[in-house]
Amino acid sequence: MRPSDRKLFLASIADRYARGGMDRRAFLRSAAKLGLGAGALGLAAQLPFGARGGFISPAAAQGIDWSQDMRNWLTEVGKPFAGQTIRLATESTPPSNAINSALKPFFEEATGINVEIEVLPLEQVLQKLTLDVASGLGTYDLYYIDQSWMASFSGDVVDPRERYESAGELAMPDYDFDDFLPALVDGISMYDGIMVGVPYDIPIFIQMYRRDIFEELGLNPATTMEEFLSNAQAIQEAKGPEIFGTTGQMRSGHYSLECDWTAWLWGHGGSIFSPDGKFVGNDERGMAAMEYWQKLKENMPPGVDGWTWDGQGQSVGQGLAATVLSWGEFFPSWDDPANSQVSGLMEATVPPSATSLRTPEECGFNEIPGVGHQGGSSLAVSKYAKSPDAAWIFAQWATSKETQVYITTLGGGTGPTRSSVYDDPRVKENAKPGIAGTTRHLDAVRETIADHMGSEPDLPEWAEISNDVIPVELGRFWAGEYDDPQAAMDAIKEKVDAITSG
Repeated sequence: MRPSDRKLFLASIADRYARGGMDRRAFLRSAAKLGLGAGALGLAAQLPFGARGGFISPAAAQGIDWSQDMRNWLTEVGKPFAGQTIRLATESTPPSNAINSALKPFFEEATGINVEIEVLPLEQVLQKLTLDVASGLGTYDLYYIDQSWMASFSGDVVDPRERYESAGELAMPDYDFDDFLPALVDGISMYDGIMVGVPYDIPIFIQMYRRDIFEELGLNPATTMEEFLSNAQAIQEAKGPEIFGTTGQMRSGHYSLECDWTAWLWGHGGSIFSPDGKFVGNDERGMAAMEYWQKLKENMPPGVDGWTWDGQGQSVGQGLAATVLSWGEFFPSWDDPANSQVSGLMEATVPPSATSLRTPEECGFNEIPGVGHQGGSSLAVSKYAKSPDAAWIFAQWATSKETQVYITTLGGGTGPTRSSVYDDPRVKENAKPGIAGTTRHLDAVRETIADHMGSEPDLPEWAEISNDVIPVELGRFWAGEYDDPQAAMDAIKEKVDAITSG
């Protein structure tokens, strides 16, 4: 199948799925045949609106004092393109939400360039993107690229480093590619030596806990897996059932359940695959993870079996759980005194260390074990853009140091992708307890990216495995349909190996 035909076919099945004309299993199987991984199918890496950061009132941006250098450059460089319109289709992410709802008017006023941003469910972003590249229509000038889309669309975007070197006056002064966190450049933006886009967004697991309860009980944040469990047990014994030791995102059949499982699996020295491509989540280390998880679940609220990430985040915000390993993007909302019962009480730190870690060479399909389970995305300029220069100007502005600072300080819940943003005085100024949009969790985010980040395997069948096999069978286990965890994991192995060898 020619690349253009392949993309047209993907666009057609994504459209059928988005319109309800195809069930998820059929969509996953059809798309997997085209060689697309989990993220490329828009079903694995996405987080819901509540976890990704809400829209920001335009009034919140009125007090922003953009630097004169930024104003001058945008005004001068935008003159030849005034009146042009650029378009972006994106998932609901903190950067996209902040730009679309609060920051965009500044760019439009300074440059005269109109910006249209469509915020859509990720499968619809995929559908629009694939149709655009297959047809070459250039409907969208900018692409939101999930980390697992890189292989499929690397030939349809402009390498930003090459563009910058040849941009002349269109190159933003001091844009500084080296400022992007190296782990993110490698993990979410590079494919086969090509920089597909620039790092745009990075949700990642960190450890978060109630300071007041830890101080009352004489506890310290966990540095090991065993300490994380013992903390949860001590809290449960002292505070339950009003306050539970920990919480989870364990709805049967939902990808969130798989996310939790990977953290505990990697944290006990296990992996999903071996170098020969066989499922090994049922080995001795996998069983140690399941035994640990069973003990941990005894200290969670009873409703955890019905919660995805939204329910998990709400359980902490409502004061039902005192410690959690989950998405750092939750943290700013918990400090919002208008919407949280734990405002000013939460603290953040890195995940507990794994008992041991397999190296990527000991795994399969580019799996990288790490307790800090991550997702991420890049922003790219389309090769088919109708207004490529205007899009290039916007892409630089949207991912610049200054814009990232304002995205972060406005309270969108983002994890910055630039090193300098974490150290910016304006970001540090927001690192206060009890305010909406606090940034006091970001040191933990940065350290987790550098030292604890884990990434799922990259194979065409991963979407089906991570959505329709692992969380379904784990859900059956937690519902009591398996006699023991070994039987459940053996069943997963049988199904996974059949898929990958078929």
